[in-house]
Amino acid sequence: MKLRIFVTLKPGVLDPQGRAIHHALGSLGFAGVDDVRAGKLIEMQVADDTDDAAIDAMCRQLLANTVIENYRVERA
Repeated sequence: MKLRIFVTLKPGVLDPQGRAIHHALGSLGFAGVDDVRAGKLIEMQVADDTDDAAIDAMCRQLLANTVIENYRVERA
């Protein structure tokens, strides 16, 4: 089974990478960009019988820092 795990910063957490992207877009002449938040996409292939609890444990223990990040799992 293929998984896509989206990891994003929680609201209110400063995002220096997003700020740098926002600034660069403005410098390149792209108008109308109000805000940018950067995150990460992790794609992984797991055995078809991998249960939700194991996937959740992977995310909580390694893939996302749950103090400052949220994550969402999609099965592709």
